[in-house]
Amino acid sequence: MNKYKICVYAICKNEEQFVDRWMDSVNEADMVVVTDTGSTDQSVEKLRLRGAVVYSETIDPWRFDTARNIALNHIPEDVDVCVANDMDEVFEKGWREKLEDAWQPGNTRAMYTFTWNLKPDGTPNKQSVMEKIHRRQNFRWVHPVHEILQYTGEGEESIVRIPGLVLNHRPDLTKPRSQYLPLLELSAKENPQDDRTAFWLGREYMYYGQYDKCIPELKRHLSLPSAKWDEERSASMRFIAKCYQLKGDYKEAQSWLFKAIAECPHIREPYLYLARLGYLESNWPLVHLMTEKALAITEKTGSYLLETDSWGYELYDLAAICCYRLGMYEKAHNYALISIKMEPNDIRLKRNLELIDMKYNAALESSHE
Repeated sequence: MNKYKICVYAICKNEEQFVDRWMDSVNEADMVVVTDTGSTDQSVEKLRLRGAVVYSETIDPWRFDTARNIALNHIPEDVDVCVANDMDEVFEKGWREKLEDAWQPGNTRAMYTFTWNLKPDGTPNKQSVMEKIHRRQNFRWVHPVHEILQYTGEGEESIVRIPGLVLNHRPDLTKPRSQYLPLLELSAKENPQDDRTAFWLGREYMYYGQYDKCIPELKRHLSLPSAKWDEERSASMRFIAKCYQLKGDYKEAQSWLFKAIAECPHIREPYLYLARLGYLESNWPLVHLMTEKALAITEKTGSYLLETDSWGYELYDLAAICCYRLGMYEKAHNYALISIKMEPNDIRLKRNLELIDMKYNAALESSHE
């Protein structure tokens, strides 16, 4: 017998392609409530056929927090646990049992594993913590975009970690993100002292190539008293550096990357960025130092800011190239082998290994003479 009444809720617009997969994923809940915000495909009909309770709402002007709050308001008051979910996200089977095993009546919210993306073989590529399972009362969504779930009750929250509960993101990569920038600008106007909004807005300017807007916004982020998380501050610094690099100012880019490393020396990303810059400048001692430092870091932080390139073949590739240039052919050979093992179909990596091995074998023959 179920311990709690659990409701999954979501917002929807033209998600027909995901309906069956999503409903298969959330059908362990007692009920599924969806707020449709203007679908022109068969989303509503398919959801209702699969057993979801669907409400149609018009949200003008569009805001994600408004849409999610309306969806939350449609959930019956007697629900014990609410599970906020997007339709391009898929729970691994057995999630309800794991939730009920860990949840206690006094809990306000649950933490669980969110897989941002998967490798081609279906294994996780990037994972972090998600906190969108919550009790029915005393919660609301805030911010027009990159909305967060805010606790409005008295006292401190009681948050429980759900072991083994995994939600996998399987997005539609063809969807545009054009609405994000104006909504982030609105969010920054409404919440000028919110450090996370400043960071996201600056990052969005970088994505759009608006470097002269990105740099001051991320510097503003760093100046905010609440911007204390070292990993996010380091990300701002390396994004500032990337903008300066793309503007052709390598000296300023290098300065900001050293700041990024000093701010958060236990993540690989700033070392990789600086190794890339060193490669562009043919500064092989710098590339060597940065790749060695990065590869000495063997544990991921689990943050959403993790960049998967930092844990792929690129650091080994750069290490092989700089060692080759510095005459360290054995190390170059070893690094090149690792990079090819990680990317076995990359022709450039194989050609690089051939060049390295010519020098490596020549050095071996010379040492035996």
